[in-house]
Amino acid sequence: MNRGFPRVIAAVSSASPALSRGRPRLSFSGGGDPHRSPFLYWLGWTLSRWSIGLYFGRTEAGSEHVPASGPVILASNHASFMDPPFVGSSCGRPISYLARESLFSNPVFGWVLRKVGAVPVDRDGASGKGVKTILDRLKGGDGIILFPEGTRTSDGQLGASRAGVGLVVLKSGAPVVPVRVFGTYEAYGRHVKIPRSRRVSIRFGPPLMFSDLRAEAATASRARIKEMYQEVSDQILRAIASLEGPE
Repeated sequence: MNRGFPRVIAAVSSASPALSRGRPRLSFSGGGDPHRSPFLYWLGWTLSRWSIGLYFGRTEAGSEHVPASGPVILASNHASFMDPPFVGSSCGRPISYLARESLFSNPVFGWVLRKVGAVPVDRDGASGKGVKTILDRLKGGDGIILFPEGTRTSDGQLGASRAGVGLVVLKSGAPVVPVRVFGTYEAYGRHVKIPRSRRVSIRFGPPLMFSDLRAEAATASRARIKEMYQEVSDQILRAIASLEGPE
């Protein structure tokens, strides 16, 4: 990476009201996907902060709970297409996003997705190949955003959790930071065709480690392990539900 690039990041962050006042500043010092382009990721991160901050207005709290380096799973509720860039641009470190595998077939868009560290998965995100890719990224020290509900809410309320997140959590050993977004359903939920100018906010909670369940999984039966996947997902969703919006 160009040695002068971190100075550019700091300069732009300091000059912009949308990026200053204690907001996170992006750092690439924590490792992660070696194929990620720092410039393209920084550009997307900066544009997300600007566009969400200026058009919707954003409030953030708790980003200090996100480890500066090493593997981490950000587990968020899912209310809108804008949730991934909103969560990612509220962190001071690069985070990988899941993207449908079919999107990577486009030569230009696929190249951009690879350069920002996107993870190709099938439509449900539950294929063995997709899970292996996610686990490999976490093993390499990357961070990744996952949605325990699996899909966007249809009514603005938290839905049921799916076991897939629990599988990744138990197999990876990575800490899980619960995240809750507020206002994105009203701003750009399933029922909204054109994004509305509504204030959005986000809160990160303390990391969850699941040490006891991970220890149990080492010797548990296959049937018990499947139960544990759902238990972990349910616990994560309860942690998300307990988070309150920033003041």
